[in-house]
Amino acid sequence: MTAHVIADEAEALTVAAALAAEFRAEAGRRDAERRLPLRELDRLSASGLLAVTVPAEHGGADVSALTLAEIFRLLASADSSIAQIPQSHFVYVNVIRRQGTPEQRKFFFAELLAGRRFGNAQSEAGTRHVQDIRTRLTARPDGSYVLDGVKHYSTGTLFADWIPVLARTEDEALHVAYVPRDAPGVTVVDDWDGLGQRTTASGTVRLDAVSVPADRVLPHHLTFEGPQLHGAVAELLHAAIDAGIAGAALAEAAEFVRTKSRPWFESGVETAAEDPLLIQRFGELALDTRASEALLREAARAVDAAQAHLTDDSAAEASIAVAAAKVGAARAAVEVASALFEVSGTRSARNALNLHRYWRDARTHTLHDPARWKIQHIGRYVLNGTRPPRHGLL
Repeated sequence: MTAHVIADEAEALTVAAALAAEFRAEAGRRDAERRLPLRELDRLSASGLLAVTVPAEHGGADVSALTLAEIFRLLASADSSIAQIPQSHFVYVNVIRRQGTPEQRKFFFAELLAGRRFGNAQSEAGTRHVQDIRTRLTARPDGSYVLDGVKHYSTGTLFADWIPVLARTEDEALHVAYVPRDAPGVTVVDDWDGLGQRTTASGTVRLDAVSVPADRVLPHHLTFEGPQLHGAVAELLHAAIDAGIAGAALAEAAEFVRTKSRPWFESGVETAAEDPLLIQRFGELALDTRASEALLREAARAVDAAQAHLTDDSAAEASIAVAAAKVGAARAAVEVASALFEVSGTRSARNALNLHRYWRDARTHTLHDPARWKIQHIGRYVLNGTRPPRHGLL
């Protein structure tokens, strides 16, 4: 595969907007038919967007968190499944940036610039909680490893070239093994059947005695031993997806009311768009959407500021700002996607229109991790100055 190399942030945003317009056209049909977006992901790879966080010294644009968040918001406004697929991709690019050796960085950054895609194999079912990782990396005498385990919710792995796998070594230290999608012993099962985000292919990965060279394993446990933005960047991208869904649902509702809705007979107006009660409701929904976008930008700027001067305090500020953005965007996405039917009327509930995909996508994506715990951390920080914990979900 060959890929364009994006030069700077302005080009990255231009490319993202163009791809969003392209992906929007068939988004509803892809969802209705559960048509997996392989062609669209190939376009995404070829565009160069998947390499925009490669450091400049390795030939990448090294875009800011502000630009990366906007790229995700634009893509999600067109098709939130397509936007979610590369979320883990960028998370595991960050692991390489922080924990990779010079040789590992050189190799993987070249892969990214060539358009290669990272999937993910993180979550496991049947364990005590999301941080209870039981997949094992067993060391061999020659320094290589054997990888065994089963992963679920492996978004994007069906389409990936490389699968970053969270696993523990014999001393329980957390590592990431980067495994080729077609490596012997790797099985990717397309068994995702969620009510929303239907084309993310968030299925199962089985790892049966997979051989992993030593230079494909990174010490992820070191990420959390000092100030870090791993979780903040990951959650920022999730917030951007939710903000994109909210904006798309609001635009869809406005278009429907302008072109297809009838006015309520008591309103005394000629068109639904002139109904003062509908106007009021659209104003409320617009406030929710604009607030989610503003919180997203504020959080991204906080991440950029912390990356420039990383300390315990700056990392905490960034994590709290991202937590606020994620809560705000999740609320907006669910509320606006639900209100789409409230303002559009009975006709909008026709299954053939598939307008419910916005609510299904919002409701599914916002389940990724609970907003209630983010609010707890925000409250503790504001009231008592308690810094948020160092983990990959905040």
